[in-house]
Amino acid sequence: MKTTSRRGLFSLAAAFGVAGIATAGAGVVTMRSDGVAGATGPGSARASERPTPSPTPDQVAKTKTVLERFVRDNGGRVAIALHDRVTGAALSVGTRRFRTASIVKVDILAALLLDDDTLTSTQRAQATEMITVSDNDAASSLFRTVGGVSGLNKANATFGMKETKANSAWGITTTTAADQVRLLQSITSDDGPLSTAGTKFVLRLMTEVVDEQRWGVPAAAPAKASGVWVKNGWVQVSADDNLWVVNSIGRIAEDGHDWLMAVLSDHHATQEKGIEIVEQAAATALKSMRA
Repeated sequence: MKTTSRRGLFSLAAAFGVAGIATAGAGVVTMRSDGVAGATGPGSARASERPTPSPTPDQVAKTKTVLERFVRDNGGRVAIALHDRVTGAALSVGTRRFRTASIVKVDILAALLLDDDTLTSTQRAQATEMITVSDNDAASSLFRTVGGVSGLNKANATFGMKETKANSAWGITTTTAADQVRLLQSITSDDGPLSTAGTKFVLRLMTEVVDEQRWGVPAAAPAKASGVWVKNGWVQVSADDNLWVVNSIGRIAEDGHDWLMAVLSDHHATQEKGIEIVEQAAATALKSMRA
């Protein structure tokens, strides 16, 4: 299984600057070259000519039961949230707050674009590095640009994120799976707080990452998905006996559905084990919702 790039490892110290964090990273994947899969708006997915039926209330309830069992089997150290932009079906399992690691980089970029999508050439370059190769120095610079803790918290209030608390060491910002889906909703919504240009920029960058960071939410995507976007975060925490936080947030556009998903987890013996659990959770959730 592919894990963090050496670049992500070596640039960590400047980004976190706190005890208890040893490694961190993030990643994005695309399954199409056209970035946004759709035509009606910046966050729109391609509509199916023969859309699949909406998940029934019973189906959603069954999926929630399956995922609750999955969370219990993993000691409560996993949380899953998802929302279908097409049918409106949604669920959330697990209310625990987790360290974000590098998934917060999407939040930082959204905050940067909130008031003004006219970025300088330097800012655009930093944003590209922050998302596509998970450059931590770029993230630290843009975190300062948005106003640090107070600026990110203010932006998150606009995004409807009530369960996320920014930290001056951005990688140990705490959040919930449900709040991460709220962020994705704000980014992808045609009438959301970001401009059309801002939305397109975030989503485009979420299709241009290095190959070795393609894991997490995409494990739930079917072969014929019209679009897949993802941002991952992983961090080894010395305060937790050097165990791993492994998170994945993303979007899957497929026949009749446009899923937004967040899977957060921690207390893993290895990064590889964390990735395995995250991918199992994502695949289990959508397999049950599609049944």
